[in-house]
Amino acid sequence: MDLHGDQPKKHEIGGRTYAVAEVEPLDVDGVRTVGVGSALWLLGFVALLPFYGRLAEDGRTWWLWACLAGAGLGLVGLEYCRRRRRVRVEAEDGSRPGE
Repeated sequence: MDLHGDQPKKHEIGGRTYAVAEVEPLDVDGVRTVGVGSALWLLGFVALLPFYGRLAEDGRTWWLWACLAGAGLGLVGLEYCRRRRRVRVEAEDGSRPGE
């Protein structure tokens, strides 16, 4: 996908002019982003473990389980992003002439 085609450098919307910056996206496939998010959820789970008794007294053990669920779902998302990246790289490699 060519993002640098004939796109305008400025947009006029509602009497205002907006400049468009030419920058590359930081994380195209999301693997790093999802990995960091999963690690933070796991860190939250581990950080709350010593306070299990206090959480139980206050009826907030769901905080602990929400962190564990976030980490688990993050791992599922991480695998999804890795597969998506692998498919995209294979498609790019297959479309290049002479390889």
